[in-house]
Amino acid sequence: MHNPIQSLLALKTSRLHTVDVTANVSEAVKVMNDNKVGSVIVLEQGRLIGIFTERDVLCRVVATERNPRKTSIDQVMTKKVFTVQPDTTVEETMALITDRCCRHLPVLDQDQLIGMISSGDVTRWIAQANQTEADMLRSYINGNYG
Repeated sequence: MHNPIQSLLALKTSRLHTVDVTANVSEAVKVMNDNKVGSVIVLEQGRLIGIFTERDVLCRVVATERNPRKTSIDQVMTKKVFTVQPDTTVEETMALITDRCCRHLPVLDQDQLIGMISSGDVTRWIAQANQTEADMLRSYINGNYG
């Protein structure tokens, strides 16, 4: 669990799903649906300024009965974005996801957006690490350690 989050990024596709700050909610949701993702990063002149998530759709658009075609993404996006760096550990990332109740964390390397880590990515990585450890212990117990 002390592995850097960079090791998880290496296992993922490098494609980031983004929208420009000028997009409306319908455009952002289309990107999310087309790519089967739960969030999009909102950029202004190539820089991260927010994130728009499924939760934002439900709480800030549907619940308030806003028109998705007429609502600018910057009106309903999450502006306080928690991020991690490539050297942040899986354990630190898991704690941030748990403590801040967020499911998506952009990964920044010196303010450069390089990836996105989700709670699902972390869960899969931990499950695989636990399975590998269990397999090694079983092998050792059975005398297959050579």
